[in-house]
Amino acid sequence: MKKLFTIDDIAVAFVAALGYGFGEIFSSLMGWPPLVCALASMVLGVVIEEIITKIAFSEAVQKNPVNRIITYAVFCLAFLAVHIASVLRLGVSMFDYLVQQFLYVVGLPIFGFVVNLLIRYYRVRKIRELYGDGSEGYVFDVNKEDIEEINRQNQPVRGEYDTDCAVKTRTGIYVGEKDKKALVFLGIPYAKPPVGERRWKAPEPLPASEAVMEAKNFGASAIQVDHGGSIIKEHRQSEDCLTLNVCVGMQKTETLKPVLVLFHHGDFTCGGVVDPLLYGNEFVNTNPDVVFVSFNYRLGIFGFIDFSEIPGGEAYPDAINLGLLDQIAALEWIRENIGAFGGDAGQVTVMGFESGATSICLLSASERAKGLFRKAFVFNGCPETVYNTPESARALAKELIRETHAATMEELLLLNTETLKNAAQKLWRNMCAPTCDGTLIPVDIYQSWRNGAASDIRFVIGIPGNESQVYRSLVGGRKFDVFLAVEMAGMQNGPDGLSPSAGPEEKANLINLCIAVSNYRSAEILAESGNQVHVLYWDEKPLIGNLGSGTMDAVATLLGNSEAGQMYGNVIDADLSETLQGLLMKFIRGEALELYPNEIRGVDGFRWKAFPLVLIVSEGKIHCGTVKERLTEETD
Repeated sequence: MKKLFTIDDIAVAFVAALGYGFGEIFSSLMGWPPLVCALASMVLGVVIEEIITKIAFSEAVQKNPVNRIITYAVFCLAFLAVHIASVLRLGVSMFDYLVQQFLYVVGLPIFGFVVNLLIRYYRVRKIRELYGDGSEGYVFDVNKEDIEEINRQNQPVRGEYDTDCAVKTRTGIYVGEKDKKALVFLGIPYAKPPVGERRWKAPEPLPASEAVMEAKNFGASAIQVDHGGSIIKEHRQSEDCLTLNVCVGMQKTETLKPVLVLFHHGDFTCGGVVDPLLYGNEFVNTNPDVVFVSFNYRLGIFGFIDFSEIPGGEAYPDAINLGLLDQIAALEWIRENIGAFGGDAGQVTVMGFESGATSICLLSASERAKGLFRKAFVFNGCPETVYNTPESARALAKELIRETHAATMEELLLLNTETLKNAAQKLWRNMCAPTCDGTLIPVDIYQSWRNGAASDIRFVIGIPGNESQVYRSLVGGRKFDVFLAVEMAGMQNGPDGLSPSAGPEEKANLINLCIAVSNYRSAEILAESGNQVHVLYWDEKPLIGNLGSGTMDAVATLLGNSEAGQMYGNVIDADLSETLQGLLMKFIRGEALELYPNEIRGVDGFRWKAFPLVLIVSEGKIHCGTVKERLTEETD
C-alpha cells in the first residue's frame, strides 16, 4: 500500500540537502578534521530535515492542496536561492548535496522494502511449516513456562511499592507494570466474585477500599467450553472471573484521554482477554493518547440460562442475561474509575468482535446501558444470532438438570465448579446466547433501533468475508460439521437452490453469505434510523485457506498485534494495520474518518465515506465502494 517514496519525501530532500551541505562547508572553512566535518554535516542535516518534515507533513499543509503546492514551491525556490548564493560566494554547488540526498531518499526506502520482504518471507515460511494446509485448525506452540507465567495470580502489596505504576480507584489501589511507553494494569476486579450464594446472581458493586493490590497478572478466564483450537484453554478458569485490564500511555496529558473498551470474541460459550490477540499494549504504545480497557464476563451456562421452570428458579430471574449484566457492570466501573487512569468517562468507544460485537448491538438498545458509550465498532455482530424468546434458554436449563442429575436450584448450587464445567462441555451444541427478554433487552432490536434507542451512538459495522472457516479452525472439523447441521436446520426458509446432499464447503459458503447479509442489514437499519454509520468489509485472502480470514486477522490488524497474528496463522500487513489504526483513532476521537495525503506516510489521502458506501479491505489495499450488489447476486 505504501509507496517507496513520495512527492513529499522529494520536497523535503531539497531543503534537507542544504543542511547537509552547509554543515560540511562551514566546518571545513573552520579547519575542523574530516571526521568532525562529517559529524557536523550529519547533525545539521538531520536537524533541518526534522524541522522541514514536520512542516511538510503537518495537517495544515497536507489537508489543504493549495497550501501543499505553495509549501513545496517555497522549498524549491529556497533551494535555488541558496544554491545560487553558495556558487557566487563560496564556489560550492548545492546540487552535489542534493544528488546525495536523493540517493538517500530513494535508496533507504528500497533497502527497507527489501529487508521487510525477506522478513515476511521468513515468517510466512515458518507459519507454513507449522500449519501445513491448515486442515487441523489453530495450532499453538505453548510451553510449560508460558502456562506457568500466564497462570500467576495477583497478590496483596504490603510495604513499599512503585507509586509511578500505581493508580488509586474507589475500589482499591492497583500497582501495574511498565511496557515500553505504556502502563499496564491486569486483573482488576470490577464486581464482587459471583461465587457461592452469588452464583447465577446479578453482579454486585465492589465496596470502597484502600487496599493495595498487584495488577500484574490476568484474572482467571470465565468457565467455558474448551475447544482444540483455543489458545486460552490452559489458562486457569474460575467462576470468579469478573476482572478487567487497563493499558494507558505513561506520558500524562493535561486533558483526559478517550477510552477504548474491548468486548472479547467467542460464541458466548468461550473466549477471554488473556488471548494475546486482544492485548492492548502495542496499540497504546503506537497510540499513547488513548486508554485501552478489556474485560471478562460470564459465559455459557454461567452467563446465559433460564431457570424459571426449575424448582427454586424464580429466585434467579437475571440468570438469562448475566453475561450482559456483567458487561454493564464493567462499563459502570469504567465510568466511575477511569478518570484515575487519565481516561475521559464521557468519551467511551466500545469495540467488539463476534459475540462481543453482538453484545454491543444488544446493549445499544438497552435502557440499562444508556449513556455508557457513545461510539461502537462492531465486527461481525448480529442481533439475529440471539434468542428472541426464552424457550431455548429454558431448554438448556432442563438439559443441565438431566446432565448433572440435580432436581432443584438448591442442588445445582451445591455442585462444584468442575462438575458444572464438565456438563457445559457436553452441552456445547446447545448454544448459549443472550435472550431478548423484553426487560433488559428489547424483544425486537431492529425495531428498537428504528424507534431511536441507539440514536446517540455512532457506529462502525465490520462485515467478514470468510468467518465460517475461522470458526472451524477454533472448534475443529467434527464440531464444525455439527455446527453446520445446526445452522442449516435453523434457517427458517431453508437455503434456496442448495441441494440436500450439498457438501460442507457449500454449506459453509452459504453461512458466510448469511453472516455478511445480516451484518449489512444492521447497517441499513441503523442508517435508516438516522445513526452515523460507516461499514468495513473485510475481504482479505487468508495466508492459509483452511484457516479463513475474518475475526482473528481483523483483530490483529486493528490492534497491531502482529506476533499474535502469526500464532493464528497469518502475517499481517503492517501498512494496512497502520492505516486502519489511524482511522480507528479518528473514530475514537470523534473526528472525520479521512486521511489527508501522507498522514500515514506514503498513503494517498482518502475519505471513508458513510454507508451505503463501504470501506473494502482486500489484498492489502483499501478503497470505498459498494458490496450490496455482490451480496444480492450471491444470495439470489
